Amino acid sequence: MSSQEEDRREYYRIVDTIALDFTPLSGAEAQASDALHDSSPLFNLLSDLHLMDFESQHLLRHISERDRTLANYLKVINKRIDLLGQAVAQSLLRDIGAPKQVCLSEGGVRFDHAKAVAVDSHLAIKMVLMPQALGLLLRAKVVHCRERPDGQFDIGTEFEALTDAQRQLLARHILQKQAWERRQARE
Repeated sequence: MSSQEEDRREYYRIVDTIALDFTPLSGAEAQASDALHDSSPLFNLLSDLHLMDFESQHLLRHISERDRTLANYLKVINKRIDLLGQAVAQSLLRDIGAPKQVCLSEGGVRFDHAKAVAVDSHLAIKMVLMPQALGLLLRAKVVHCRERPDGQFDIGTEFEALTDAQRQLLARHILQKQAWERRQARE
């Protein structure tokens, strides 16, 4: 096993059902270091809402230490914003398509697709993680594309240039999914 494969294997993988869409990136887009932006303002809004929520969590903890009433009020406001985000996500699901089963880790995502995608090509992957309706637009490189007996293609990707916030959001989603699966197994 190559060291690159070993690096990818260091992340815990889950089988999950998410909404996923991708677009190939051209040479210049693939090499650009700036953040990707989707043509859908609603998707960008959903993504930004979750990133801001993640980045502001430590501020809420500091406020909570000083003023419980203000912290509780801000938590209520945050829940209201989450509800709006879920409504936005429902309308996005119509655009992205029905959720499908994938294999997800902090290192990449593996999914089925009707057409082959060139190995070493770069993609902009748009995902909506359920049930919290977390929208992420991530840059990825195709590491394998294998035809299956049913005519579908098994596409394996590796995420590139994730921000710390994006990586943390993925990790949190994976941990929550694991906890949910453990609860289901006990019941």
